[in-house]
Amino acid sequence: MSRPVLSLEGVTRTYQTPHGDLTVLRGVDLQLMPGEIVGLVGPSGSGKSSLLHAAGLLEAPDAGRITVLDQDCTDMTDRARTALRRRSLGFVYQFHHLLPEFTALENAAMPLRIGGTPVEEAKTAASAVLSHLGLAERLDHQPGALSGGEQQRVAIARALVHTPAAVLADEPTGNLDPETTDRVFAAFVEAARASRVACLIATHNLALTPKMDRVLRLEAGRLVEA
Repeated sequence: MSRPVLSLEGVTRTYQTPHGDLTVLRGVDLQLMPGEIVGLVGPSGSGKSSLLHAAGLLEAPDAGRITVLDQDCTDMTDRARTALRRRSLGFVYQFHHLLPEFTALENAAMPLRIGGTPVEEAKTAASAVLSHLGLAERLDHQPGALSGGEQQRVAIARALVHTPAAVLADEPTGNLDPETTDRVFAAFVEAARASRVACLIATHNLALTPKMDRVLRLEAGRLVEA
C-alpha cells in the first residue's frame, strides 16, 4: 500500500497582528498520496497560502508535525529543510517568476542545475518536460517572447523537472484568461499524473475542481471535504 508523500498532523499557525493574534490554521490534518491531485479552496484570507507555506517547509508551524517522504521535519535545521525542499518539492505560483534573461529551457532546468545536475543532462530533462507541456518549439525563447499561458507552463515545467514527491501550487492559473486557464491546467494535471507527482492546488476557480481527485475546503482554520 502506498504511503503519503506529504503529511500534516495537527498543524497550527497563528500570526500576531495590531489587533491581536490571528489563528488561520487550527490543527490541520492532511495526507497527500503519490500521484494524487488535490484541490484546496476557501475564501481569501482563509489560510490557504499559509497552509501551502507550511506544507512546503517555507514557514515553520507553531504546532504540529509535517512529514515529507517519511522524514519528520519538526526538528530539522534550516539547512536540512532547504535541502529536502529543493530535492522533494516543487512550487507553482500565480505569477511565473521566470528569470527574464534566461530561455524557457534554462528556466525550466534551473532546479536541476541548483541541485548539481550537469548542464546537458539538466537541459535534456527540461526539454522533455517542456515538450510534454506543448512547448517543444519555444525552448530557446526568453519569457518576454512567450504568451502568459506559455510562461506559466514554463513555470510548471520548472516545478516538475526534478520529479519531486509533491508540487504545491498557489492559484497557478489565477493570472490567466478562462480559455488559457483550461489549457494550462489540463497540461499541468496531465504532466503531473504522467510522472506520479502529487499536487496540492489552491484555487478560487471552482470550474477546475472536477479535474481533481478530491477537493478540500479550509473553513475556520480546519480542512473539510468539499
